[in-house]
Amino acid sequence: MKYSVGNYALFFRHIKKNILRCTLTKGNDAKDDSWLIQKEVYNQLHDCNDPDSIYAGLEDEEIIFKFQDKLLLRITGYCLTEVDVVKYSTLNEEPRIEVVKTVDGQRTQIGNLCPYIDRKAYSGSVEFSIPSDTGIFGFGQDEEGIYNRRGSKYYLYQHNMRTPMPFMMTNKGYGILFDCPSLMIFDDTKESTHITFDTVDQIDFYLITGNMDDIISEFRYLTGKAELLPKWAFGYIQSRERYDTQFEMVETAKRYRETSVPLDCIVQDWKTWPDEQWGQKTVDKARYPDLADMNRKLHEMNVHSMISIWPNMAIGCADHTELAKAGYLLGDYSTYNAFDENARAMYWKQAEKEFYKGGFDSWWCDSSEPFTASDWCGETLLPEEKRYELVGGEHKKYLDPALANIYALMHAKGIYENQRKIDENKRVFNLTRSGYAGIQKYGVVLWAGDTSASWDELKKEISKGLSVGLSGLPYWTVDIGAFFTGGVACWRKWKGDEKADPVWFWNGDYDKGVSDEQYRELYVRWLQFGAFLPVFRSHGTDTPREIWNFGEQGEPYYDAIKKTIELRYQLIEYIYSMAARVYLDDYTIMRSILFDYPQDHAAEDISDEFMFGESLLVCPVISPMRVLTERECYLPSGSNWFDFWTGELIKGGQYIRKKVELDKIPLFVKAGSIIPIKRDIQFANQKTDIIELNIYPGSNCVFTLYDDDGDGYGYEKGKYSLIKMKWDDINATLTIGRELFSRYSCKIKIVCGNIQEILISK
Repeated sequence: MKYSVGNYALFFRHIKKNILRCTLTKGNDAKDDSWLIQKEVYNQLHDCNDPDSIYAGLEDEEIIFKFQDKLLLRITGYCLTEVDVVKYSTLNEEPRIEVVKTVDGQRTQIGNLCPYIDRKAYSGSVEFSIPSDTGIFGFGQDEEGIYNRRGSKYYLYQHNMRTPMPFMMTNKGYGILFDCPSLMIFDDTKESTHITFDTVDQIDFYLITGNMDDIISEFRYLTGKAELLPKWAFGYIQSRERYDTQFEMVETAKRYRETSVPLDCIVQDWKTWPDEQWGQKTVDKARYPDLADMNRKLHEMNVHSMISIWPNMAIGCADHTELAKAGYLLGDYSTYNAFDENARAMYWKQAEKEFYKGGFDSWWCDSSEPFTASDWCGETLLPEEKRYELVGGEHKKYLDPALANIYALMHAKGIYENQRKIDENKRVFNLTRSGYAGIQKYGVVLWAGDTSASWDELKKEISKGLSVGLSGLPYWTVDIGAFFTGGVACWRKWKGDEKADPVWFWNGDYDKGVSDEQYRELYVRWLQFGAFLPVFRSHGTDTPREIWNFGEQGEPYYDAIKKTIELRYQLIEYIYSMAARVYLDDYTIMRSILFDYPQDHAAEDISDEFMFGESLLVCPVISPMRVLTERECYLPSGSNWFDFWTGELIKGGQYIRKKVELDKIPLFVKAGSIIPIKRDIQFANQKTDIIELNIYPGSNCVFTLYDDDGDGYGYEKGKYSLIKMKWDDINATLTIGRELFSRYSCKIKIVCGNIQEILISK
């Protein structure tokens, strides 16, 4: 359907009854191509007169959107203003190269770049009128930890601790995906909601209706299905800044095995390269004489490995020289052009030659927002508008301004597609600091960036993760314990200069690191939170993170850490089954309470607790015990809840207070749940003879246990098993698929009451 209003053309076309594409343009046609939307989506566009579909029309010079006769929102204004698209070149002069060393890596810039006009495009804006009782969520991860974005302004640009997503979710049964790879601004006054698009050819967005799981599923239909990570990726990942030799890598893994603390992966952070060859994808042979032997020893202990790689490289190193000679560097003469398919292939070949063939199992694509150095300095944090202009301007200087937010997306595309070309037996697992809509289809995990250690930051991390999940991305994690433990003293130690001026971002509260008992308590709480994230990873600078740095067995912090890691492994089959649902059902593992309890208005503003999968309610401890001895928890209405630790049954729809203990956080299980438990395993793929089925009665329920080879892409061809377990609450009867008994001896435990009958199904 097309409307003409002044010099604008408005197009409304359906993809499904519950997905409406809306395009505002100054041309006669809507462009049907995108860096974000799957190509096959355009084949589904059609006009729809079905009364059950989303309706869009003009009414009193406003655009109104209805679904099933219910008004959702209105567009009260829109604008496309022609702008020059500016790019930069040396204009055939020899580049004047300047090298800058920053905390976030060695950077290169060209001092004699000159601007030129490449073409015309538009800056765009649209103004929505959204009822005041509507919550607006999503838009990715910011630094402030804002959960409900009503009444806030958010600049969407890539940075170390912010990962914008052009997607908003509401609590009123709809979400909006903006097809915009450029910089954006969200500004909500509670009276009106303004979206600004920096550089576009048209304003293009998709209105999606349904419950939150439906909306996320349609988001992934539009932008790409999330892949399943290898099973080991859901175990414990040990990292630090940094291991210096292959001997340290092997010895750390060995010590975990000797202490019987579970472990699945050890991470090699930056500076593996020889001398000052920043970003070179070969190692210093004096410190890493034989990567294949290192990884063979790790694999013999059933430990996997991850290697840090960077998109920018120092002048003079072999990788930089090869890319420069081929013309595959961006205008900073340092960062490879991930928008060029051939450049992505060359970059992959460089990573494959020594790292992949040397046995590394996964990638850490660090600094995947490569143009932030201008802000990553200085004692004072600049105002947000200034940072947007500064950092966004750097991205627009070296990238096409219309694509300024999607460098990380293209970088991840190259890693994923090129690894799959050579190896279908190893799933891509890419930990990357930045991303955008669609990156979920490339085997990616995002993380919160280089945060600083404080209780306030821990609390913010929870809402950051919830926002990422509400933005359609299923895999997210944190640096457990925060990246920067200390503040000025640690910064000066790192610099090797006792008089170095402070910087705003190195702002932790614990200069003594693990020697400070208060930091040990904070670390334990961060770890307990991290154990209920999709990916469970400890990392940071200033102080070591391995368990033995927090004491010895029998001491409180050591024991609390070990208990937490062991709990993660007890739940590994539950977690992997939830991960399978991410692929099979477009599921979200770390879930705002709004996903499962949309009618519970008391839960609308709760951002410090969350559902972990279908059954577990997690309430992280976010204050030190010297301040609070109890944690207030809200138990959503619509379910009753069992205390995971005691088995106590508690009525839902109320706040309760739980005593704070160091070795556990308040954890609840929804009544009407089946939780599989494995005991005494040291790695995720470890085979056991016994599986425990813990039944939490109170309503009928089904749990589907997923199993496959744990790696490779056979699951895409249906090579997996789904074993259903059904609980009939009225008759106290458990029905289990026969296949389970061919694999395990089962211990069946009902938390409250008795099982009357167990049935075996075919």
